[in-house]
Amino acid sequence: MIRISGAAVKLIKGRGLGLKSGGAWVYDNEIEEVIGDYKNGDIVEIRDFDDYFMGYGYINDHSKIRVRRLSRWKEDVPGPELIERRVRAAWEYRKNVIDTSSCRLIFGEADFLPGIVIDKFSDVLVVESLALGIDRMKPEILDAVKKVLLEDGISIRGIYERSEARVRLKEGMEPRKGFIGEPFDTDVEIVENGLHFLVDVKDGQKTGYFLDQKENRAAIRRLCPGKRVLDCFTHTGTFALNAAAAGAELVTAVDISEHAIATAKKNAERNGLSDRLEFRCEDVFELLPELERNGERFDVVILDPPAFTKSRETLKQAVKGYRDINMRGIRLVKNGGFLVTCSCSHFLTPELMEKTIREAASGAGHRRLRQVEFRQQAPDHPILWAANESYYLKFYIFQVCDEL
Repeated sequence: MIRISGAAVKLIKGRGLGLKSGGAWVYDNEIEEVIGDYKNGDIVEIRDFDDYFMGYGYINDHSKIRVRRLSRWKEDVPGPELIERRVRAAWEYRKNVIDTSSCRLIFGEADFLPGIVIDKFSDVLVVESLALGIDRMKPEILDAVKKVLLEDGISIRGIYERSEARVRLKEGMEPRKGFIGEPFDTDVEIVENGLHFLVDVKDGQKTGYFLDQKENRAAIRRLCPGKRVLDCFTHTGTFALNAAAAGAELVTAVDISEHAIATAKKNAERNGLSDRLEFRCEDVFELLPELERNGERFDVVILDPPAFTKSRETLKQAVKGYRDINMRGIRLVKNGGFLVTCSCSHFLTPELMEKTIREAASGAGHRRLRQVEFRQQAPDHPILWAANESYYLKFYIFQVCDEL
């Protein structure tokens, strides 16, 4: 429920530069004082040091991100009308840029609804709420989503919540998982790039499926006809199946999760591609050196690891991990073959990722990398300039050549 407190947050002179350049966050060390009474999760006014009005946002004393801005203008008071307008704009945007049969419908700050993610899998919604203020607005947001979709003839049969991220603890909230409304079958079939995938919205990773790589998965197809492919961190087999569907001779798909491999096998069967795929439930970090020792080589190696870091404090160790898997992956590519590598960590910047890959190539025996393509997250995960947290996925395709 939305509650307007009447309180106002006043910034320290010279602070709030991120907010002033278009961002949504006000940090605790940018606030001079809070004038008036409020409860955590309430809507407050945001004012500069000279009382200049800078918008409305929701406040939470538990979080270092003390206020998240929802609107800029004095007359734009947060309420059901504002929420519906935000949802409608998000849906219209996606209809213009991507296949909406399954897509990320709301992407937090990038859709001006900070702290909430909503994925649409066919006729099912999965919601992840990460901040107290937006958590209070969740019923109104979901009602607006259902209303807007119904206008296009899309009736939502079920909603599942996957608000399990540890960041909720920093907001003073416990993790939450379960049905919102009536229970339903949580195994949902979607179609992506002409392939059928089973999405486990209850127990799959994150919201059940990684929609952000949709167009990148299609981009690898032209590399794969007649080739031998190694797909590392395959999860539910999405890159592997795209490679097989493109005509790969054999795809070896690897993941440490038994649940993921079991789902990947089902996906291969439902697409009639089992004869072109082999699955290995192993630790990629242990398997790659073993394949190298055994003299294995592949035409295409795909590295799609989980985020090795979700904070700056662990970035140094994460860089070491990225460098190691890329070095070993490069060594396994035949001369003239291709390396597909990516990172979904916001904290591994494009510049740092480029440096890490260069070092990996050097460590692989001075093999040369010829860049074929650089891509990012799918457009249903829009990158909002001035909201740096919305840009996280970096995706490269390289040809790997021996040093001449």
